[in-house]
Amino acid sequence: MLKPFNKDIDGFENEDEFVFYLNNRKVGNLNPLFDDLFTYLFGLVNPDSMISCMKSFEKQKADIIVKIGNTEKRISIKKGIKNSVHAEKFEIFILFLRSIGFGDPIIREICLFHYGDGTLDGTGVKRISSLEYKECHQDKLDMINFYFNQEEVIRKCVKRFVLQGNNSDKEIDAIIYGTVDDFIWASSSEVMDAIIRNKDIKRTGLGFGSLFYQPFNRCLNYNKKYEDKRNYIQIKWYHLVDDLIWAMNERYKKSHVLSN
Repeated sequence: MLKPFNKDIDGFENEDEFVFYLNNRKVGNLNPLFDDLFTYLFGLVNPDSMISCMKSFEKQKADIIVKIGNTEKRISIKKGIKNSVHAEKFEIFILFLRSIGFGDPIIREICLFHYGDGTLDGTGVKRISSLEYKECHQDKLDMINFYFNQEEVIRKCVKRFVLQGNNSDKEIDAIIYGTVDDFIWASSSEVMDAIIRNKDIKRTGLGFGSLFYQPFNRCLNYNKKYEDKRNYIQIKWYHLVDDLIWAMNERYKKSHVLSN
């Protein structure tokens, strides 16, 4: 039995299917699932208008670029579970935090958690797991989360981790989760609202609203092959589907109010 919004292809193949389906197709010939999305993206367009669609190979959050006439829109496409939405070098992440106002005391605690070896730069001899670190230092993590989950901080992080990236000046216009034949979607502003609404959830790890931060690999077995991964972070969006469904429900409620 197929799971909702899923099929047995990887993410790159899924993007290819969207491009193949949309490119050189008339708006009026689209699967009805696309109706609301395209109305949001392009407004009311002639059903005979042709769609141009291509993959985006730039270092940014958009996976496909869709164009009708002179209007171009950028879409991120997700599928599967435990979605990893961002990765970058730890030192770059720290520079970003400093740029939005984080000072030395909290940066120090973030470094201690990230490396888990008692040092600020990963040079310690004994490494411990995230679970072990939480057992001894949950109060420190709670303190970090207090600052991570200030609304203005979350907004800047969502823009960096989900909507725009750290090396692009172009934001996505929407996120699709699923496949050509079965998907849900949310606009960039809806994504922002959905992630922020979870700023007060209880968590033992670190996160920004719905987005969870973790070292890419703690390399507890000292395997040289993965040693460099200790110097990277990754951002996971575990509740992506729940957040998009919430956004769609909020959109429906607003449209229902407007129509009455």
